[in-house]
Amino acid sequence: MDHPPEDAWKHTGVQVVPGDQLDTNTAQTPGMNRAAAITFARTGAQKLWAGTVHIHANAKTGAHHHGHLESIIYIVKGKARMRWGASLEFTAEAGPGDFIYVPPYVPHQEINASEDEKLECVLVRSDGAFFRGKREYLMRALSD
Repeated sequence: MDHPPEDAWKHTGVQVVPGDQLDTNTAQTPGMNRAAAITFARTGAQKLWAGTVHIHANAKTGAHHHGHLESIIYIVKGKARMRWGASLEFTAEAGPGDFIYVPPYVPHQEINASEDEKLECVLVRSDGAFFRGKREYLMRALSD
């Protein structure tokens, strides 16, 4: 296995991805706009994927889970409502400054709880290697 030179960190140790240079060339869900910041392709990240998601007013996802991936959602602006469980029987809400943790395999639904304001979030997922070379958004519908 090839290893980078011992002093490679001097040139690639920290990377800044400017907010106006996020990659929107990722699969989208109706009512949502995603943009990737930290990916294997952009930064070489091996264990993380990070980006933003803006959920339009009154929009929601279908019920889904992300397989073995863990997700963290940080609410920047707006009001999020999360539903989860086998029948989406549990509900919680989060606002600016709040974090949401979604464990692996948990069926859930993201909802913008506002009828007139966009929900702006930062999204981080585990296992960046899982995303390598994939353009589609990696979530599995419960109907699978």
